[in-house]
Amino acid sequence: MGGTLPGMKKPTTPRRSKVKKLDSWPALMAEVCRFRDERDWSQFHTPKNLAAAIAVEAAELQEQFLWKTDKEIERNLKGGPKREAVVEEIADVLMFAILLADRLDIDVVKAIADKLAANELKYPVALARGNARKYTELGLQ
Repeated sequence: MGGTLPGMKKPTTPRRSKVKKLDSWPALMAEVCRFRDERDWSQFHTPKNLAAAIAVEAAELQEQFLWKTDKEIERNLKGGPKREAVVEEIADVLMFAILLADRLDIDVVKAIADKLAANELKYPVALARGNARKYTELGLQ
């Protein structure tokens, strides 16, 4: 049995990718949306479905590290197919996050800048440097 599902055409020689050189955030967002729009997938990209897709892809990313020691992970991330699997899962998470932001009309650059500014207040360097305590445990009251 071939590598196709019933009703699907047999894959042909891969066509040259339409993906352009992505050298800016707006170009990246536009390219992800172009990919979606060419396939008419926007109809499926509800906030609920996109949030679920992010969670699923994040779980697939986490699976790459499951039951491995830090040394095994470090070795796996140096190169080869295990590193490539991590790269692909990170890309999946980020693409779905971009699509959710687009669907919700969120300016991602502004959202991240605002979040960093809020975190600067929650985690002052003098109190947070070198420890992993949550901001509520830093004594900022």
